[in-house]
Amino acid sequence: MGFRSGNGPVGRLRPGARDAEIARLAVPALGALVAEPLFLLADSAIVGRLGTLPLAGLGVAGAVLSTAVSLFVFLAYGTTAAVARRLGAGDVRSALAAGVDGVWLALGLGVLTAVVVHAAAGPVVDALGVSQAARPFALTYLRVSLWGLPGMLVVLAATGVLRGLQDTRTPLLVAGAGAGLNVVLNLLLVHGLGLGIAGSAAGTAATQVLMALALAVVVLRGVRRTGAPVRPHPLGVLRSARAGVPLLVRTLTLRVALLLTTFVAAAQGDSGLAAHQVATTVWTTTALALDALAIAAQALVGRSLGGGDVAGARAVVRRCVRWGVVVGAALGLLVAATCWPVAGLFAPQAQVRGDLAAALVVLGACLPVAGWVFVLDGVLIGAGDGRYLARAGLAALAAYAPLAVLVLLLAPPGRAGLVWLWVSFAGAYSLARLLTLVRRERSGAWVVTGAG
Repeated sequence: MGFRSGNGPVGRLRPGARDAEIARLAVPALGALVAEPLFLLADSAIVGRLGTLPLAGLGVAGAVLSTAVSLFVFLAYGTTAAVARRLGAGDVRSALAAGVDGVWLALGLGVLTAVVVHAAAGPVVDALGVSQAARPFALTYLRVSLWGLPGMLVVLAATGVLRGLQDTRTPLLVAGAGAGLNVVLNLLLVHGLGLGIAGSAAGTAATQVLMALALAVVVLRGVRRTGAPVRPHPLGVLRSARAGVPLLVRTLTLRVALLLTTFVAAAQGDSGLAAHQVATTVWTTTALALDALAIAAQALVGRSLGGGDVAGARAVVRRCVRWGVVVGAALGLLVAATCWPVAGLFAPQAQVRGDLAAALVVLGACLPVAGWVFVLDGVLIGAGDGRYLARAGLAALAAYAPLAVLVLLLAPPGRAGLVWLWVSFAGAYSLARLLTLVRRERSGAWVVTGAG
């Protein structure tokens, strides 16, 4: 693993060279992001052969785990920014020391969260409305898989370290190998040894732990090479935790917006809710490509600011924003143009198919704005501007919530209500986020140089 200090005049790079640098980080990052959903998809395919009840239990337990991990995504984002800044300043040893502190924080939070969720597993799955017949399967999968939760969070933090070091290829390789290993272990434990849903959970947990170890070994090689400390530094761990709190608030605002949208979608009837669920999946899938650009922006902006290269940081912003809008527009056209075939694939019923196609057209029209939002979000994360992102997230949520309530109260239920809901969520909410982010980007208040 080589480190790119990035102290050179990045701002003077030709657009083509800068685009190549963005692609070098974004393309492998996209591959790693795509590999993550494959874990739950593989589990679903394998457990599905056990019957409806185990699959239903997996769905509930998987939702709990996905929520827990998504809340701690700041472990990747915050670590990326901290490491990239120190790398840009030319202090690789300090960069790795900050990364090690982030990994220790992830391990501690993973153990603590696993203990808490294990103790509250019953009430947690009950809160999600699991049936009594599926409840034992949900509890089994959740409790066994929690052994892998510390590994999941360490994977986040270690991936953040490597992204900060301008290396997105290693996380891709580990994620790809992990996805393949997960399938093998699940087939062996579930059907080979007959362990049922517990075997699926054990296979996934073991895979996550092995992935965490693999990434930790890569980080430790850099630590030994530079002489950075392996043991956690209490002040460094505390600094990582404090930096993560605003990003946690930001993430919570996004989760609340999604939950509110689902709540309003449920009022549109079974057809509207079914269409909404598929549309949400399409939105999440397209977000992966945009998130990959945001990850590249995080790493490059953090490195540039750490090295005092303000011109380079602004140049990265301009190119990443352009690519975000272009990719968003291309994805939007693709989604809108294929709305009927996609709707037919996921929804054989005519009513659901029509509702879904209408929602996808709205979704596609809003993706260019979403691309701009994702990139600027990554820029401010890379700049370490977490406190502003927390405030901006709260402001955007405050603007969106009344619109969602108005859709609930005034829009006619059914297709019209679903369309207005997606206009509010993908359109108005994205626009509210964009306004807060553009305002900050144009003000220049995020441009703070140095190692931080």
